[in-house]
Amino acid sequence: MRRAPLVPALVFTIVVTQIPFLLTLYYSVQSWNLVRPGSQRFVWFENYVSVFADSQFRGVALNTIIMTLGSVIIAVILGLLLALLLNRHFIGRGVVRTLLVTPFLITPVAAALLWKTTLLDPTYGLINFVLSPFGASGTDWVSTFPLASVMASLIWQWTPFMMLLLLAGLQSMPGDQVEAARVDGAGAWAIFVELTLPHLRRFLELGIVLGAIYLVNTFDAVYMITQGGPGTASANLPFYIYQRAFLGFDIGQSAAMGVVVVVLTIIVATFALRLVFRSFGAAGSES
Repeated sequence: MRRAPLVPALVFTIVVTQIPFLLTLYYSVQSWNLVRPGSQRFVWFENYVSVFADSQFRGVALNTIIMTLGSVIIAVILGLLLALLLNRHFIGRGVVRTLLVTPFLITPVAAALLWKTTLLDPTYGLINFVLSPFGASGTDWVSTFPLASVMASLIWQWTPFMMLLLLAGLQSMPGDQVEAARVDGAGAWAIFVELTLPHLRRFLELGIVLGAIYLVNTFDAVYMITQGGPGTASANLPFYIYQRAFLGFDIGQSAAMGVVVVVLTIIVATFALRLVFRSFGAAGSES
């Protein structure tokens, strides 16, 4: 009886995630291209061999790692700086906090379009307007720096989340420890390194893990800003799988790529979440 209320959620999860994944496994062992009728046949693990032998897949995987880790790390650093700022008392702090949170409330597609058309446009973009005194007017940022353009949009949208998470950690920090350190003559940098950072460690780990799990599946920003181009310079794994499935119509290989990505993501996420939970558990036992 205690578990009965969980049955609808369990059924929904199985229908939405597990059944499609089983179908993906089934398609991944077949050679099936939609533009060639009658080409569907079992090839077992040939698709997986082709995936790991695909140089474009390896390049796109590297793009995914750079995009995910780079965006998360920069967002965490900026979020930490903003959290330290908002942890101080000053006039208008509530207004500033609301304005800084706003980018996280914008839908990813709208945020990507905002960056592509309003900020990065070579003719009317605000970035070129601001940098025009330095000779940067007319720069086509999306074509020249495609991967960095996508990362800028992701960083802008995820910095507020990291800021809120780290601000909650800062506000949970015992004030008597900081006062004692100041009485003992510790400076601001020593307090930050010796007290603040160790206290924020589990919040930093949680932010990195949650951000990486979400950003590794980024599709909308890549699709709206660069379409993966030029070539595959800014394509990540979800977008590359989309290209192979819905533009190249190669169902077998795209399904195999999807299975590989899911398995690797589960392995990395499992170890990362265990690390975070162990950190929170250790902090709880100490308190």
